[in-house]
Amino acid sequence: MRDFATARRLALTLIIASAASLYSVNAFAQGTPAPPAAAAPAQAERSDPDIPVDPLQPDFTLAALPTTLRMPLHKFAFRVTHRFTRPLGEGDFGDLLSDAFGIDGGAQIGLELRFGLFPGTQIGVHRTSDRTIQIFGQHNFLKERDGKPIGLDVLATLEGEQNLTDHPQSALGVLVSRNIQKFVALYAEPMVVINSSSFSSGDSSTGMIGLGARLRVRPSLYLTGEITPRFAGYDPGVSQVSFGIEGRAGGHLFQINFSNGFATTLGQISRGAADYDNWFFGFNISRKFF
Repeated sequence: MRDFATARRLALTLIIASAASLYSVNAFAQGTPAPPAAAAPAQAERSDPDIPVDPLQPDFTLAALPTTLRMPLHKFAFRVTHRFTRPLGEGDFGDLLSDAFGIDGGAQIGLELRFGLFPGTQIGVHRTSDRTIQIFGQHNFLKERDGKPIGLDVLATLEGEQNLTDHPQSALGVLVSRNIQKFVALYAEPMVVINSSSFSSGDSSTGMIGLGARLRVRPSLYLTGEITPRFAGYDPGVSQVSFGIEGRAGGHLFQINFSNGFATTLGQISRGAADYDNWFFGFNISRKFF
């Protein structure tokens, strides 16, 4: 009988311990659902409306002018601008061919990095090989994806030569975009560049308006064009004009362009181009990290 009672107590102890273990496991499984927690970041990323490709605005710029494309929150984008400095009309066609259409000559190169700081707000820095640095911030107030008639951004920049140590400038502008059907995006961008002139006398600021368009001719093929006439203040030379063709592949966009100047910052654009007789070959390469 003593052995039976001992066996019974042992069996009861095992049953109670097993029940307690099963209860603990079940409570843990119900209280801490690991799979949904692990999937939360991926779902949050999919829910960001700024991540999908905008068919009419595949990039944050045209050739040099900015667009109203929004940067997704806490994402990055990188861009390389390249303008060959040999005029395409210099010499005859044989000279141009021997110089590989200007590729053998010098070039002005720009590197740009931008970041989505807040929803609708992006910041970035653009540096060209002549040691000009432009720091910029841009905020979106209206977007056509929400059913608004236009896209509307406000842009502010701080720029300086010799790595921001010489000729400080700043720009303030409003970017307005309008999509027409599913084929064309139009842009009008009034801006003022403060201290655009490096001279101590005369006008020291420039009022200008960027006008541009992007035409979608194939699902991933576009034609672009832009011009930036100056309407007040310091305005040497002629307005910079650029046009090009570009293709999109995933997060990459490659553009071949032709311009009558090398400007890729707003301060450089405000000082215009030399004339309409000399044109230069160039390209942009953009990469989105999202």
